Amino acid sequence: MLRLKRLAVLSLFAFCAITACAFWLLGATNSGVPGAGNSGAGMRAARPAPPQAAGKFVPLASGSAHAVNITRTVDPGWLARTAARTDIPARALRAYVAAAGMANAAEPACRIGWNTVAAVGFVESAHGALGGGRLMASGEVSGPIVGPGLNGDGFAAIADTDGGAMDGDALWDRAVGPMQFIPSTWKLAGRDANGDGAADPHNIDDAALSAAGYLCAGGRDLTTAQGWSDAIWSYNQSEAYLSQVGEVAVEYAEQAGPIK
Repeated sequence: MLRLKRLAVLSLFAFCAITACAFWLLGATNSGVPGAGNSGAGMRAARPAPPQAAGKFVPLASGSAHAVNITRTVDPGWLARTAARTDIPARALRAYVAAAGMANAAEPACRIGWNTVAAVGFVESAHGALGGGRLMASGEVSGPIVGPGLNGDGFAAIADTDGGAMDGDALWDRAVGPMQFIPSTWKLAGRDANGDGAADPHNIDDAALSAAGYLCAGGRDLTTAQGWSDAIWSYNQSEAYLSQVGEVAVEYAEQAGPIK
């Protein structure tokens, strides 16, 4: 029943969430730190941080470096079991787990869990399924996920910044991809996670790593109430969004259980 209720309000949160990047731009202007859009943080109470779930990775051979394609390092047995328990598509879960691992390697103090990245992915696009789509084996969505034009009518007004190259709109910016980035923010936060030489917001590997890095920015510790709340608030300055992501992150951690 809880999942059905979440799905019923998914579209509302997905469209609401696209305004997050506008607020991030304002925050980044003041702080100079990518992802530190915490303006208004003192105006709401910090939500207790959910458990930050860890994933299981394939052991690397002695002396070898982390694989370029991060999606190939997640233990396949653990992945299959956890995907079945959480109802997260295995292809999406693999990207979330790998993204959290890479983000923590870059920012050890962050300690972000894959369940937080996955919760954002669920609320933003139902793990790439918004609009009836799905994730393909390559990590691309079967059809582009593009939000409404940010023309100031119920949303922030953000004039086009990319000539429509990313979102198909040369007049207003639109949020794109499974993690819903606007073009101007993607230019700053976009990462190439799968090693193909391009940062693509429509690819779940790239989008998940970019979102994890965005949440970790500014020296946040996501195991603390303030750090986790500030991170999610920077993605979307909405109390409802904060609660929704928190509830989903807790449920994913509980369903996944301990690593075996």
